Amino acid sequence: MKKLAKPEKKSNSTMEETLTIGLIQSNLIWENATYNRIAFTEKIDRLTNVDIIILPEMFNTGFTMNPERVAETMTGDTIKWMLALAKQKNIAITGSLVIEENNQFFNRLLFVTPDGHIRHYDKRHTFTFAGEHIAYTAGTNQEIIEYKGWRIFPLICYDLRFPVWSRNTMLYDVLIYVANWPKPRIHAWDTLLAARAIENMSYSIGVNRVGTDQNEHEYVGHSAVYDPLGAQLTSCNDRETETVITLDKSPLIEARTRFNFLNDRDNFRLIL
Repeated sequence: MKKLAKPEKKSNSTMEETLTIGLIQSNLIWENATYNRIAFTEKIDRLTNVDIIILPEMFNTGFTMNPERVAETMTGDTIKWMLALAKQKNIAITGSLVIEENNQFFNRLLFVTPDGHIRHYDKRHTFTFAGEHIAYTAGTNQEIIEYKGWRIFPLICYDLRFPVWSRNTMLYDVLIYVANWPKPRIHAWDTLLAARAIENMSYSIGVNRVGTDQNEHEYVGHSAVYDPLGAQLTSCNDRETETVITLDKSPLIEARTRFNFLNDRDNFRLIL
């Protein structure tokens, strides 16, 4: 199967034709935002010539059901850190953290660009098995982010299990999932990331954490990038690692034009 991306090295195409992504698969220190920011700063410093850095879900605290202990505001320290680093490195940074707004807590993905612009998405499918629906308010809006000529659709962890929410009715190019997806269900993670790429004819990227959290849940990474036909372009083991890959838009367009699968999709309207 032909791969639809060129790992590691950027091509000489224009920025609108390629997008270089840095995936950071990391252990997370429980509910310690300061330490996690320091650790991610060191990891980001090791990456060069990238357009976007992707961090895991709740990257500054781990997947905690204690939002009142860790929540920040949209002007808090972690967002200030993201803004400063994005400007300094001339990169976009994305990942989720706990945000308090209007007396509610959200598992919120932030997409911060070098010019100081912030876009966000609130996790739609809260993980009821862990009580996330009790601790956090579910989001209701989808968010398409246009960056460097690419249409990016960011989602969070448990959203991966719900294909209707990610159905490519918006003609996005890249689907991103940030996660704290545990070891016992890692086969589902691998399978569904590939499935989301295939059914939506888009690049599918998943960034998961590693290590063991305060609740003794073990995480084994498996962060990965899949092309629009479901071929796996990168693979990460179960340890901390940084991976860089350059996506190419021309083969994405070629695959969609040749096979035309998206034109045959069902029409529907989501009722929230």
